Formats: sequence, structure tokens, C-alpha cells
Amino acid sequence: MRILGIDPGLRVTGFGVLEKHGSRLQYVTSGVIRTGEGTLPARLRIIFEGVAELVDTYRPDQAAVEKVFVNVNPQSTLLLGQARGAAITALSVGGLEVFEYTPMQLKQAVVGYGRARKEQVQEMVARLLTLTGTPGKDASDALGVAICHAHSGETYAALAEVSPALAAKGLRVRRGRLIG
Repeated sequence: MRILGIDPGLRVTGFGVLEKHGSRLQYVTSGVIRTGEGTLPARLRIIFEGVAELVDTYRPDQAAVEKVFVNVNPQSTLLLGQARGAAITALSVGGLEVFEYTPMQLKQAVVGYGRARKEQVQEMVARLLTLTGTPGKDASDALGVAICHAHSGETYAALAEVSPALAAKGLRVRRGRLIG
């Protein structure tokens, strides 16, 4: 299974592609989509077209996107939400099912601690994928969300079949218990 992970951002959107072979993960590629300083619609178009190009080039089977967290600045949160929307729309137009994970879920899956620092995520992504170097923060987060999906996506999909309403809320099963 090939998974495309996206860490949305209005200035920099990270992406990471990996393949899952049984329980083994294999790195394919990662990087960023930079939007520059244009108008908001122009920047959203760059995100949309960049993600659409990734879908066409790497042909992922599934996509995982980091959920927006509420920032101190409501305007920044709204702008981030629009960037996320452009990325999710491109994934959906590309025919992919999109799974969403919170930053805490990502950190828990990659580092084992939901409040880990970005540097810890970067280091663990490099170790888990046996990379020769450390990816940048945005690419690392995108690979992290792909790793998170690789580890919990099957459970998430099974939960969605049983109860779509619970899966839509981001709930998952851990040690036989339903958690958020």
C-alpha cells in the first residue's frame, strides 16, 4: 500500500510518500510545496495543483492529512484551514480516501509521546524509515502522518465500517478501548 502524507500550510505544505509492505515501511519521497507571497487564491491554487501533481506522479492508494489545531490567532487558523481544504480537495479529486490525524496522534504514533517536540519527530521519522539524513520539519510531519496512518489506518477503516460517526470524530481503538 502506498500512502501520501500531507502537512498543510499556507506558506509551506509538507508531503511524504511511503509504502507499507506488511509491517515494514519503505520511504519513497518527501519534500515541500512553497506558495510564495502571492494572493490567497493564487497560493491556494499552488497547493491544489502541487498536491494534484503528487497524486498523479506517485499514485498513492490512500492519503493522510494532519488536522488543524486552533491557534492563538483566529485569522491564522482560518488561513490554515483554507490551505488544508485546497490539499484535501486535490486528494479527493484524485480519487483518494482521505484520513485525518491530530498532531498528538501523529506524535504518539511516531515518537510514543503525544507532546513530543518537532525535533524528536524528525529524528524518529529518520530512524523509522532508515533515512541517511533528517528531513525538514514540514516534510518530517508529512512523513509522520503517513507513518501514523500506516500503523492505525486499518483500525480506523474498520471503525469507519462499524460506525462512520465515531470515525468522523477521529476516535480510534487502542488496547480494546475507544479513544479520541
